[in-house]
Amino acid sequence: MKRSLTLLLAAGALLAVVPWMRLPAFYESVLYLVLHWIALATSWNLLSGYSGYFSFGHGAFFGIGMYTTATLATRLDMPFLWTLPAAALVAALFAALLGAVAFRVQAVRAELFSLLTLAATFVVATIILNTPIDGGPGVYMSAVAVPSIGPTASGTFYLLSLAGALLAVVAALVVYHSRFGTGLFAIHDDEDVAEVMGVPTFRYKLAAFALSCGLAGMVGGVHALFISYVTTGDTFTIAMPLTVILMAVLGGTRHWAGPIVGATAITLLLYAFTGSGTAIIGKGLTGLVLIVVILFMPEGVLGQALKWWGARRGAMTVLRAPAMASEQPESLAGAAASAPAPDPAPAPRTGQALLRAQGVRKSFKGVQALRGVDLEVRQGEILGLLGPNGSGKSTFINVASGHYAATAGVIEFAGRRISGIPAHRIAHGGIARTYQIPRPFAHLTVLQNVALPAMFGGASLDRRAAEAEAWQWLAFTGLSERAHALPAELNLHQRKFLEFARALAARPQILMLDEVLSGLTPSEIDEAVALIRRIRDHGATIVFVEHVMRAVMALCDRVVIFNRGEVLAEGAPDDVMQRPDVVAAYLGQAMQEGASTAPGIAPEPAHA
Repeated sequence: MKRSLTLLLAAGALLAVVPWMRLPAFYESVLYLVLHWIALATSWNLLSGYSGYFSFGHGAFFGIGMYTTATLATRLDMPFLWTLPAAALVAALFAALLGAVAFRVQAVRAELFSLLTLAATFVVATIILNTPIDGGPGVYMSAVAVPSIGPTASGTFYLLSLAGALLAVVAALVVYHSRFGTGLFAIHDDEDVAEVMGVPTFRYKLAAFALSCGLAGMVGGVHALFISYVTTGDTFTIAMPLTVILMAVLGGTRHWAGPIVGATAITLLLYAFTGSGTAIIGKGLTGLVLIVVILFMPEGVLGQALKWWGARRGAMTVLRAPAMASEQPESLAGAAASAPAPDPAPAPRTGQALLRAQGVRKSFKGVQALRGVDLEVRQGEILGLLGPNGSGKSTFINVASGHYAATAGVIEFAGRRISGIPAHRIAHGGIARTYQIPRPFAHLTVLQNVALPAMFGGASLDRRAAEAEAWQWLAFTGLSERAHALPAELNLHQRKFLEFARALAARPQILMLDEVLSGLTPSEIDEAVALIRRIRDHGATIVFVEHVMRAVMALCDRVVIFNRGEVLAEGAPDDVMQRPDVVAAYLGQAMQEGASTAPGIAPEPAHA
């Protein structure tokens, strides 16, 4: 990041001398517009490109900035430069208020969020038009003095636009390489999993939204004086956010520099055809370029270029975001290959209850998935949760980890109530889980997938320490050679072990394994069982949901049998699995009188 930041600042210093080169005002104005669109596209990308929340309402916050500056400068005689921080602040506050409501509603994602922001544009326009802020005729700013920053008025606007673009790009670069950016990219790929792994999704989305819109408001304040006449009809249009989106998509939304490429290309292409007879050609070529990019370069121009460059260098052939370590440190490579894994949670088997559930219920639109579940997980044990399909085992893990909120009942962990608190706080407290169907972050590498819970989970490590932690767990699970691959390049066995590594990297006190053996071959199951034993040997407390009975009998200290959302039985595996009511729940029929069962081996369920 330091190298990119240095290059950006150096480029900014070089571009700042342009007004003293005495170029014609037309060229300075064109350069102003290039930088203007770079700032807007980059600010939009901070939320929509990084987190995946596409906003069609960027024009609303741009317009709020314009009207804030116009009102303060014309009616309160505030110096123009002082109005710019106010324009950014008002736009950011409006975004924070809108986001505080929208992001609380889980259903407001994807298309609904896009429509909500689009609706906000017309609501803001209507309010401004029908109040003294505008009142109908617009706001004239011809009497507002242009600051004497450059040698000419056009040079001053160019420098203001350069400052805005540089600020937006630097913000995008810093966020891209930060813990904040890592969380946003996780939200982009799978928001629910990101929350369960410790990412404070609500806070991160709100901060990204406010930052994105604040930058747009500042750019709007500069543009208000540039055009000198502000009207709602020209400001609050769908054309502006669509143009910004197309610029970011053209360049590539998963890289901080993508909007720079897209905004520069489209702006120059449009202004290359400014004559009355050729203006339509510029728009047509822009549309054609975008169609080609969407069909053949979905990662954008910059994304595809980096992909080709990476392929030539023999490196990873997919654009990663955000970039962590590209190579494993030599010192760590040797240590990870030979040293045992770090202790995820040293926990002596005291027999004390580490997690206790009392009367836990969960309903899905009238369907009772859990019906008053009472159970406890004791420190240092492997507790098996068994039962037929649909009996409530995975639902209990989802509720205990915060993926679902309990309808009723209380869950306590380490003496503190965790039912009803956000999932990321549960993860911080020391609970980690895997998913029955692996849910890795598709656009993050295997290394980045494992480093993320090390940063956001119970360990809460900084980026460098999280990468070191990730390398050790990759070695522990045998995935070191796949560290720079994307999850899509892994087979099922490797994706299952990636789930192990991610959960372990959080250094949990309780590790919840949800059918990690499903879909594996017998030899792969043996490897997984050996891995779970190694985890147990390090003192971890494990909740084990599984249908492979030989693994359950080999690993579990106690088992709890679920049936139709209720606890049917609990105790030692050999005792519980031979109870007639348990066999009936599994097989749908009572055990035949006199049927024999080999010692230590329970009958396999019909659906396992």
